[in-house]
Amino acid sequence: MGQGSSEKAKPSGPKLTVSQQNAVDSAESYLKMGSGFSYQGLIDQLSSKAGDGFSKKDAKFAADYLNVDWKKQAVQSAKSYLDISSFSCSGLVDQLSSSAGDQYTKAQAKYAAKKVGLC
Repeated sequence: MGQGSSEKAKPSGPKLTVSQQNAVDSAESYLKMGSGFSYQGLIDQLSSKAGDGFSKKDAKFAADYLNVDWKKQAVQSAKSYLDISSFSCSGLVDQLSSSAGDQYTKAQAKYAAKKVGLC
């Protein structure tokens, strides 16, 4: 269970189930896209029926397992938004932190807006 030539579990990490490893692999693919994902946004993408369809438990495991700099992800999201539209400082913070938006924490959203020069 969880073993095989394609398994990429970190040597010092816990032994992963096949489903956990697949969720981790998918999460890594999403994060490599470079458009930015919040912790909650990544979990939602991995567990959505319109996304990858992993269980919430495996999606959360993947987001927790990877050593993600969520502030850096927020900056990537902020840059992506600014590539397609104009925002005020508060508008970008609201977009990044909204439950209908990217779902970053307020602190992560403010950090990103500051890093891209809006605040």
